Amino acid sequence: MSAEPEVITRIEGKVGRITLNRPKALHALNLGMCEAMIAALQAWRNDPAVALVMIDHAGERGFCAGGDIRILAESGAKDGVEAMAFFHTEYRLNHLLFTYEKPVVAVMDGIVMGGGVGLAMPCAYRIATERTTFAMPETGIGLFPDVGGGWFLPRLPGKTGFWLALTGARIKAADCLILGIATDYVHAADLETLKSAIIADPADIEGLLAQIDADPGHAPLADNLAALSETFTMTSVEGIVAALEAHGSDWAGAQLETLRTKSPQTLKVAFRQLRRGGAMDDFAENMAMEYAIGARVVRRHDFIEGVRAVIVDKDNAPKWNPDRLGAVTESMLDEIFAPLPPDQAWTPLT
Repeated sequence: MSAEPEVITRIEGKVGRITLNRPKALHALNLGMCEAMIAALQAWRNDPAVALVMIDHAGERGFCAGGDIRILAESGAKDGVEAMAFFHTEYRLNHLLFTYEKPVVAVMDGIVMGGGVGLAMPCAYRIATERTTFAMPETGIGLFPDVGGGWFLPRLPGKTGFWLALTGARIKAADCLILGIATDYVHAADLETLKSAIIADPADIEGLLAQIDADPGHAPLADNLAALSETFTMTSVEGIVAALEAHGSDWAGAQLETLRTKSPQTLKVAFRQLRRGGAMDDFAENMAMEYAIGARVVRRHDFIEGVRAVIVDKDNAPKWNPDRLGAVTESMLDEIFAPLPPDQAWTPLT
C-alpha cells in the first residue's frame, strides 16, 4: 500500500480544505507539499463550488514547524540548487495565499514556526488555541525570517516584529492576539466543532467565530512592551544591544543573553530585511528580496554550521563566522542583498 499523502486536499461542502499530513516531522514543508497546495489553490481559485479555503493539520502537535531544514542545509553545502527550487516554490505559495481572492482560514493549533508562519500570516482568519506557539527562530540556525517575514514582522505593533525576528522569541496565543498575529482564539477542544460549522456554513464564518470565541488570558508580552519600545527602536543591531545593556532590567538581560547565541551575520541580515520590507508597498517585491537573500545565505558558513549545531549534532554550540557583530560589514550585507540576475530572480505565479 502507498503511504498517505503529505498534504490532503479535498472539497467539503463549499470549503476547499488543505490538511498538512506529515505529523512525525511536525508538518515541516518540502517541495512536494508546496506544489500540492499550489495546485489545490489554483484549482479552487475560480471554482464557484468553493467559497472559502481552510488550512489545518493532522494530529495535535503542531500546525507547521517550518521547512525541511536538513534538506536545505545539505543542498547549501553543495550547489544550493535544490534549496533554491524549494524557496522559489514556497515563496510562490506564500504570494498566492497573500493575493488569494477567497477568504482563507489557518487553524494555528500547536507549533507555528518558519514556513508555518508563511502559510498562516497571509490568511484572513488566523485561529490560535491554548496549544499555539508562534516563533521565527531562524537567526539561531544562521538563516533569516523569510516566507514573508520582511513584510509581516515590521508591520506588527511598535518594534515587536524586530524583537521576534532577532531573538526568535516564542509566544503563545494571548500574545499572538494582542499583536494581531492571530485574529481569533478558541479552545482546542472546540476546534472540530468549529471546523464542522465552517464547512456547513462558510458564509457565516464571522458569526461562527464570534460564537465560539474564548479568553486566552493575560498576554505576558504586555508586561514588557515599554521596555521593548525603549530598546528595539534603535537604528542598528549594535544600537539595540547597547540599549539593552543600558536598560538593566531582568527582561533586557534575558534578551541580551539570547542575542549572544544568534548568528551575528543573520542578526544584521534580518534587521536590514525588516527595515527594507517595512518600506515596500508590494508583497512580491519583498519576496523577490527574500529569495535573493536566501540564494546567498543558504550557502554561507553560518547556515550550514547552525543546522549542524542545532538540528544534526544537537550540541547547540555553533561556531559563527564572523563571530561578532562588528565584523559583519556593510559590504558583506550588500553582497547578500544584491538583486539576482533577471534569469535567476524570483517571480510570482502568473
